[in-house]
Amino acid sequence: MSKSHVLVIPYPAQGHINPMIQFSKRLASKGLQVTAVIFSSQALLKHTQLGSVGVVTIDCQSHEEAKISIDDYLKQFQATVTLKLRELVAELKNSSGYPICCLVYDSLMPWVLETARQLGLSAASFFTQSCAVDTVYYHIHEGQLKIPLEKLPLTFSRPPALEITDLPSFVQGLESKSEYSSLLNLVVSQFSNFREADWIFVNTFNTLEEEAVNWLASQRSIKPIGPTIPSVYLDRQLEDDREYGLSLFKPNLDGCKEWLDSKETGLVVYVSYGSMAAL
Repeated sequence: MSKSHVLVIPYPAQGHINPMIQFSKRLASKGLQVTAVIFSSQALLKHTQLGSVGVVTIDCQSHEEAKISIDDYLKQFQATVTLKLRELVAELKNSSGYPICCLVYDSLMPWVLETARQLGLSAASFFTQSCAVDTVYYHIHEGQLKIPLEKLPLTFSRPPALEITDLPSFVQGLESKSEYSSLLNLVVSQFSNFREADWIFVNTFNTLEEEAVNWLASQRSIKPIGPTIPSVYLDRQLEDDREYGLSLFKPNLDGCKEWLDSKETGLVVYVSYGSMAAL
């Protein structure tokens, strides 16, 4: 009996790689053949296996390395991924013995759906951010929230009214940073074929943001699959799953743990600005 083979394609940023790798581990634990494809030039990503998940790294320059505008980089990135995916699907069919049946792609890469359709494959879009954030971008895509912002507060049917400080940086800071326009277009484009993908997976869980999950689910069927963290911190169903496993940066695990252990319980607040933030 042929084993189903799933190709998982995260956007090459740490906050996108982490949840999709954890999801890949869960899929593999169910008996699926899973291969994660990382498009990055980072030497730290030279892995071929991560537990039961196969890893393929394809050299692809970052925006900073390419030294071109964000718009030009995104066009170049799309062309590279589209070409390499076709080659990889054929190659893995021959080398693994299990033909690819489904592409799980980062929602920031909605154009992968067209490639999947041309190759006769099923496709699932994976939204790595919360439903609350996704809902804001959805309203912009649908023309229900005008940019630049026209009025405050912003009132949607769900969730409750939002002030400008509640909105993602790409929305509220559009006039102060020129690169935000390109990045806003990127995150809004996630919904360009929102209703066409076979499945929509979201990195969240109902009790975290039940109202936002229910609202997005009213637009089309979605599947919350979070929290996507190593199993040792969750249900311990995956043996030896203690870390994400693929890092674009050199982790300082011992230093962080030592510092945290020096503090009393409940005195530390963790705030993540994302790996792209420049503080």
